[in-house]
Amino acid sequence: MAKEKLEVIKEANLNNNCPECFNQDLNLTFYQKHTYGSFFHKITGELSNKLVCNTCHSTIYPVTWTDDIERMFNYYQKTVIPAKKTSKPTMLFYSLILVLIALVAAVIYVFISGTIQF
Repeated sequence: MAKEKLEVIKEANLNNNCPECFNQDLNLTFYQKHTYGSFFHKITGELSNKLVCNTCHSTIYPVTWTDDIERMFNYYQKTVIPAKKTSKPTMLFYSLILVLIALVAAVIYVFISGTIQF
C-alpha cells in the first residue's frame, strides 16, 4: 500500500486577527501531497493549506475567515511554487528489473547452449 505524506511547501505568519481569540498570531501553511510506494515515489499536483492560530491553537476554517485573512491567503497562494509532478522509481524497482534481466539472459543462454548438463 502506498504511504501518503503532506510535505510543507511554504509557511507564512499573518498579523491578522484570529476569529476565535482575536489575537494577531496566525500561521498559514501550504502542503503538497507525496505518495511513497514500494516501486515509485510520486509527487502529485495536489495542494492543500492550513491556517492555525498560534495563541489558541485552533484551526481556522475558510467559513470563519474575514476579508483581511482571505486577502492575505490569496496573496500567499499566488507566491506558492509547488514541485513538478513527477514519478521516480525506487531502488527496489531497479533491483527487480536487474533480476528480471539476469533471469532472461540465463534462459536465453540455456536455450543457445542446447541442453542442460548436470
